[in-house]
Amino acid sequence: MSVLALLLPPRERLASRAAGADVPGTAARLPTEWPFVFSTDGRSVTQQGSAAPALLPRADQVLLVLAEADVSWHRVDIPKAPAGRVRAALLGVMEEALLEEDEALHFALGEGSVPGQPGWVAVTHRPRLGAALATLEAAGLSIERVVAAAAPLAEGQPARGHFFTIDPGTEATPWVTLARPDGVAVLRLNGALARALQPEADMVRWSATPAAAVAAERWLGAPVALLTEAERALEAAAAGSNLRQFDLAARHRGTRALREGGKRFFSTEWRPVRYGVLALLLLNLLGLNAYAWQQRQALAAKRTAMNELLKAAHPGVRVVLDAPVQMQRENERLRAAAGRPGDADLEALWSAAAAAWPDGQGPVQSLRFDSGRLTLTVPGFGEPQLSQFRERLKGSGFTAELAEGRLVFSRGAALPGGRT
Repeated sequence: MSVLALLLPPRERLASRAAGADVPGTAARLPTEWPFVFSTDGRSVTQQGSAAPALLPRADQVLLVLAEADVSWHRVDIPKAPAGRVRAALLGVMEEALLEEDEALHFALGEGSVPGQPGWVAVTHRPRLGAALATLEAAGLSIERVVAAAAPLAEGQPARGHFFTIDPGTEATPWVTLARPDGVAVLRLNGALARALQPEADMVRWSATPAAAVAAERWLGAPVALLTEAERALEAAAAGSNLRQFDLAARHRGTRALREGGKRFFSTEWRPVRYGVLALLLLNLLGLNAYAWQQRQALAAKRTAMNELLKAAHPGVRVVLDAPVQMQRENERLRAAAGRPGDADLEALWSAAAAAWPDGQGPVQSLRFDSGRLTLTVPGFGEPQLSQFRERLKGSGFTAELAEGRLVFSRGAALPGGRT
């Protein structure tokens, strides 16, 4: 999965403090061209530089990396509170440890924080972070995570020390970031505090940017591994923490989750999954086509068998158009030639009518037979007699109705009007 890490420059108060002065009103000033690091795999640097938001490389994941000293970490008891009131509860717990007004602060729970238990809380400058997110998203970028350059380590991990300079173009004294399980400290090398907090050499992993390497080796008295700002940013991006929480959390979570899922699905890491899904779809398509071909073959075989049966039973049939209809027609012709009555002939209708004739009903005065319909003239034959007649015919396949005072009797479907 490709990663685009945008580096938010440190607040100008840090640079101005290094020069011995403070410049008011510049804390939320943002760059017009953003420093960025692009990686195709999230581990090695593919491209780095500075560009306007519209000209930044496109990546599967975009995140914002905060400067070394722009995030402070505090160990507190995470309050138990509803999701909408966690920030207010954190403010109440940490009020005495904070130096700025609560409107200027953004809080974020560290990874693995559990309500009711001790955990880490990150604090940073809210107006600057909010302005950076608004500016980038207004330019069409979707910032999925905000990460700190350094975070407290898990218990048992060796300490991590990194030397850097606020402004690589000056000869100012470098800074050092010490990340340990008990917290993170960002200190100037020219003070006694940095020396007092220095861990033993065999218990810390040191690195330095090229601009701070000479001063770092002089301060340590030992060689130090080089780590560029771009590599440092990717190292921070690989961490699982996300400081974009509470009022700065990303909106439209459903749409965002769908978009992130789409990016992940089309990323390099998911290429085997895409190939597997494509292969599965092709196999299903081939399987459906093969099944349809088998069904067509089976239907053609049954149709051929019916045609052969018709020709074998009735050799006089030369051309088969509709085997069932032609078979019935030929059977009826043979029956009539043999002199045997059919189900719709007068004999069958008369026999069925005699068997179902209502009790006490008088004889028939006249009858007429026409194409499978037997019409009887019966004086006094009304609805009670018709109901009894139908009840006795039930299940025999015959139908009966009264039409203009006559009883119409036939074999087959219900007569017009829905009566049987």
